[in-house]
Amino acid sequence: MKLLLLCLLAACCSPLARTATQGTLEERKLKEILMQLNDVKEILQHSEQMVNTPPQNTEDGCCLSALRCFRANLQVNFNVTERNQGKLYKSLKHPITERGLDFCRSGNGESTCKTCESHPKATAKEFFNRLESLIQKAITRLSMN
Repeated sequence: MKLLLLCLLAACCSPLARTATQGTLEERKLKEILMQLNDVKEILQHSEQMVNTPPQNTEDGCCLSALRCFRANLQVNFNVTERNQGKLYKSLKHPITERGLDFCRSGNGESTCKTCESHPKATAKEFFNRLESLIQKAITRLSMN
């Protein structure tokens, strides 16, 4: 009888534990990205290269679009074969990262988001600062839930 009760309790609590773990998993992944981003910023922020950069305050529903833009520009404009840039690029591609930035999804999808090419160009320093801001915003939202 005790064993049956214990099994029922475990079955009822496992979905709650899984949800809490996912949130912390996404938060940990985003914090890992911040550390990788700091390493890359030290190397590349003095670059004179101008890159299409999503705005500082990304519109609701456009966080994933902004992430994809940052990721595409990192791949095209910065050498992702270098160790630090490659690690950052892979982390930005990870599904856990996308789930972490899924918080600002709106009901109308991403159809109203600007294309990456339509964003104004900014310096590498501004590019990395805005990416950092987007990741920090996601961490803040995840920690509030």
